[in-house]
Amino acid sequence: MATDIGIDLGSYKTVIFSSSKIVLEAPSFITVDNETWEPVYYGEKARQTLGRTPDSLLCVNPIEHGKISDYDLAQSMLKSYMDDAFGNRILRPRIMATLPPGLTELQHHSLSNVIESSGGRNIFVIESPLAIAYGLELDFSKPHGNLIIDIGAGTTDAAVISMGGIAVCESAPVASFDFDNQIIKYVRSEYNIEIGALTAEAVKKQIGTVIERPVEIAMVAKGRNVFTGLPESFEITSGEIYYALKETAADICDAVRKVLNLTDPDLLADIKNDGFYLAGGGSKIFGMDVLLSEFLGTKAIALEDPEYSVVKGAAAALRHSDSLKNVNYQLRSIKELEIS
Repeated sequence: MATDIGIDLGSYKTVIFSSSKIVLEAPSFITVDNETWEPVYYGEKARQTLGRTPDSLLCVNPIEHGKISDYDLAQSMLKSYMDDAFGNRILRPRIMATLPPGLTELQHHSLSNVIESSGGRNIFVIESPLAIAYGLELDFSKPHGNLIIDIGAGTTDAAVISMGGIAVCESAPVASFDFDNQIIKYVRSEYNIEIGALTAEAVKKQIGTVIERPVEIAMVAKGRNVFTGLPESFEITSGEIYYALKETAADICDAVRKVLNLTDPDLLADIKNDGFYLAGGGSKIFGMDVLLSEFLGTKAIALEDPEYSVVKGAAAALRHSDSLKNVNYQLRSIKELEIS
């Protein structure tokens, strides 16, 4: 029976962690009836309908840039996922959910309420960089700076952690989804071919890069010619993708720079000596660690499972939930919520 559960309700996928393992991983997409707005498909089946639905159906994402954009659909989706993961085997567990740093107290409550309405109890909410720190077992109780960068699907979260909490943070609405959009725009501009989000994602994963590759690679993709309306194949190279993505990659670097501009010089000295931790699925694109390392002038510490670092950290933070209740965090800090 599950007792401690970590939930990462992300812009691209929802991950549930319990009993030292991932018990559910599913895309945060829902296909709904266009008239009644009733859910028809959830998860991977819904994601596969993206851009392929008839007029009567619509594929939507109830989580945008790390925030709940449609409360009812988010609740329905999470309830379905909780049922799939646990069925009737769950009884008043402790749940730690994550969200981007710097959100309002109302947004914290919205996430907590969605989880409660989906069957959860004893709910805590933690900001993702702090969850990652717990998962890494960092000793951040001392006056020592640790920089954590989490590149997700909807947001890039950067935070400096010290003295038991977040000293400075920034959640920028630029991340992996923006890479997909830039690939779509580039292909339309250069090839006069329209491709969908799923094809753009496949291109990003196979040949995407934010630095110039030492050896250029290519792939063949398919789309619709914008003039004839007919299907058409085309070959695209990693050099072209680098050109398409470099502006978005620069925006991610700029988001990190904003955090460092507000960071105490002594904490910056710690980061310079120790390096920074790079997490999130978006960090896996080729060259992201090199790009940020060169930009920041310090080493990147890659994580073993960067796409799961947040949810694993959330579960680890449950073991330290008492420490989250009474700490006076500085600046835009975590607001711990408990619902009984």
